[in-house]
Amino acid sequence: MAATPESKVKKQVVEVLKREGAYYFYPVTGGFGRSGVPDIIGCVCGRFFGIECKAGTNKPTALQEAEMARIRLAGGKTLVVNETNLNEVKELIAWIKKQQQEN
Repeated sequence: MAATPESKVKKQVVEVLKREGAYYFYPVTGGFGRSGVPDIIGCVCGRFFGIECKAGTNKPTALQEAEMARIRLAGGKTLVVNETNLNEVKELIAWIKKQQQEN
């Protein structure tokens, strides 16, 4: 079975998270799970984050946007990542680590 464009983005995000030593997982949203949760949930240096992976010009749904807003309101960070802005994952981790060192 061929990998979808979105699954390729997820794989690249996970490679960065592994290299940076972040804790992460893919939440299961069907059945008893919560719909709209970002594709990847993680934590580094005690900071919670959610990453929504998209392919090409696809955008998050209204429900995904609402869930990401709830994460930000709770003090977490969120990203929407596609093939063109994968560098933002590493930038987020670096920013979190810098904040940790300054505190």
